[in-house]
Amino acid sequence: ELCLSIESLSSNTHNDLSKINSGIEAKKWDFRGHSINYEMVKWDEENERENSSPILLLNGFGVGSFHQHRLMSEMKNNHDVQRPIYAMDYLGQGKSWPIDCDDGKSPNEIGLLYSADTWVDQIIQFLEEIVLSKKKKVHLVGNSVGGHLAVVVASKRPDLVESICLLNATPVWGLNLPFWSGKLPAPSIPKFIGRTLFDRIRDLRTIETYLSAAYSNREAFDTVLMNQIRSCTEGKGGHAAFASILWSPPATKENFYQLLSQLECDVLLLFGQNDPWCKPVLAQKMFDSMISKTSRHHHRYLQLFNVGHCPNHEAPKAVAKALTTWISNEKNRSKLSFFDGKKEETFIEEWGEISMREDENVEINFLDRVTKLLI
Repeated sequence: ELCLSIESLSSNTHNDLSKINSGIEAKKWDFRGHSINYEMVKWDEENERENSSPILLLNGFGVGSFHQHRLMSEMKNNHDVQRPIYAMDYLGQGKSWPIDCDDGKSPNEIGLLYSADTWVDQIIQFLEEIVLSKKKKVHLVGNSVGGHLAVVVASKRPDLVESICLLNATPVWGLNLPFWSGKLPAPSIPKFIGRTLFDRIRDLRTIETYLSAAYSNREAFDTVLMNQIRSCTEGKGGHAAFASILWSPPATKENFYQLLSQLECDVLLLFGQNDPWCKPVLAQKMFDSMISKTSRHHHRYLQLFNVGHCPNHEAPKAVAKALTTWISNEKNRSKLSFFDGKKEETFIEEWGEISMREDENVEINFLDRVTKLLI
């Protein structure tokens, strides 16, 4: 039976969670008058490398920076990293909300559009004011819609981005539904639709069903994560935000794959092969769109086996190893070996074995070929 409260978890789970979070510091930042939650890895000042490019982890949809804690902990334990690592909640997600939300009707909500463009602007301003105040460029690491946003940010502001790592990035975002711009407050029909769907998807049983599809290993998520996701929806602004997101337009008129082909930085694709939505065929299409004989940038594609849509949370050891190798070899990525001469590497998580290997081409069945043409 589904457990509905964090208090009912075992003390061991609480101890494990505290251990993961012990090296992470939560902070607040202002974006257009809205309170934004972000977190960063706490390093000893003498251990943090001077002039090292920082890392910004970008979340998927419906979660907050808590979804990055496993990866942040693994990165902190790796002495080859020792550089600033940040994670941030998008406005209308996690713990980042307008002040005094009132179902889209408060002064701080009126005129607000929860769109990819808003989140891109938020990321850019966060980079300029917090992450890069003393640094030149950043490494962006994005899961799902976070990967999508990373590509848009890098295309708009190439002067800010050193490299990108895409963790099962989604190539599409923004339904751009008709008859409303998405700016709050919502008209009656979008408001009703948003409220109805939002109440359904934030039910704990629905959250469990979604996570069971997103993760290759059911043991890789627990009721702690489910309640963390649920807690993001319990304020007075969630219904309005969800309706706005449903009606919001795409971030850019450019095709996502065209943006990838025009990026002025190195890109690492790191994809879980058991993702039911962002399938390997889409990763292959992304990789193919970036490969050019005339390109001066280096792009690599690593496959993660026994991993679903959220590698940062389901395979933190493998992702941390790949990221550390990638970021630490900024000047030699064309000849970079991720596995010390081997074809693949295996990592042991509590919920099972994770294998990682590099293949420039993946086998594609007929249905995947159709998907590749359509998305």
